[in-house]
Amino acid sequence: MGAIVDNKVLELPRKFLEALWMPFVGREEEAKVITLALLTKEHVVLIGEPGTAKSALARRAADLLHAKFFMYLLTKYTEPAELFGALDIGALKQGIYKRITKDRLPESELAFLDEIFNANSAILNALLSLLNERVIYDGYNVIDVPLKTLISASNRVPDEPELEALYDRLLLRHYARPVGEEMWRNLIDSAWDLEFSNKWKVSSPIMSVSDLEAIYSYLTEVDLSQVKNKLLKLYAMLEEKGIHLSDRRKGKVLKIVAAHALLNARLKATEEDLIVLKYIAPREIDDFEKVSALLSEELKTPIKYMRELNEIYSNIKEAGKYVDAANESDPRLVDIIRSLKATKDRVSALGKESGDEKVEEFSKEVNNEIDKLLDKVARKLGIFS
Repeated sequence: MGAIVDNKVLELPRKFLEALWMPFVGREEEAKVITLALLTKEHVVLIGEPGTAKSALARRAADLLHAKFFMYLLTKYTEPAELFGALDIGALKQGIYKRITKDRLPESELAFLDEIFNANSAILNALLSLLNERVIYDGYNVIDVPLKTLISASNRVPDEPELEALYDRLLLRHYARPVGEEMWRNLIDSAWDLEFSNKWKVSSPIMSVSDLEAIYSYLTEVDLSQVKNKLLKLYAMLEEKGIHLSDRRKGKVLKIVAAHALLNARLKATEEDLIVLKYIAPREIDDFEKVSALLSEELKTPIKYMRELNEIYSNIKEAGKYVDAANESDPRLVDIIRSLKATKDRVSALGKESGDEKVEEFSKEVNNEIDKLLDKVARKLGIFS
């Protein structure tokens, strides 16, 4: 018997996502990948140059959850005590080996580690067990950690073999680029508001850590039956392009797909939800563009439908110019009528098939243009209904 789904709880992820990205210009994707990580208890790495709001997003996510938060910049000289707490000298004198973990990583529910690939071997070993098992093996002790998600950042993709296991455990990856020139004006206004106003101050959390637990339990309620075959096909296509996913990553994709469905308040996954592969499949920087291009071509996403509708719209405008210049005896006018009627059926099908409100609205707009052109051709031919 399935769990009873609380619709109010189901609305929280979308509200959280919107509250997370709104203060930051052009950072919707970064906010989305962080949200997906939180919903699935997975970990994320944001790759990109400094100054792309990575740490600010992590800090705001913690505020919006009212979660215990820890952040630190790693260097190759960082000592384990800086992350996990100093040894308790008083306890050591009594023969007890333990750390003072107050306000350190072992007590955090959400953490941000900057330049994570600078981790030395001592920290690296501890991080691997932390990410995988939520425990830290410390001397004779096993420290249970309440960490839900680690958000990490780096300005590079690691190429050292010893970092491969850590990189693979960061299931979600995103390449954070600087915003484009068209956003610069909004960027400077947003930066001013963040610095000097209370506009984006978090007065109360959007959801709690316990809400995250409830949402996590709903992942198993998502119907994934319609996407599994397509996912397997995408794995094969990625492999053909030289983009290899480890068995660990392949096995966890459906969990992120389910979270994406929940993020859109659905308990049934569609092809649109497979877009999350763009956060999981890339390894090298160039892969991010390759994977996105493949998915945009292969998936029935709103973007794909809108692209086809825009092409049809442009063709209608071009046909309209031809009709304006044609004379009444032009034999192609009859062919245009036949073609427009077939195109109208295709446009209607695209709108219905998409299941997306904006696509459906645009399909009606395109069909309206077709009707206008059909009327124009009919008038030129002297055909009146």
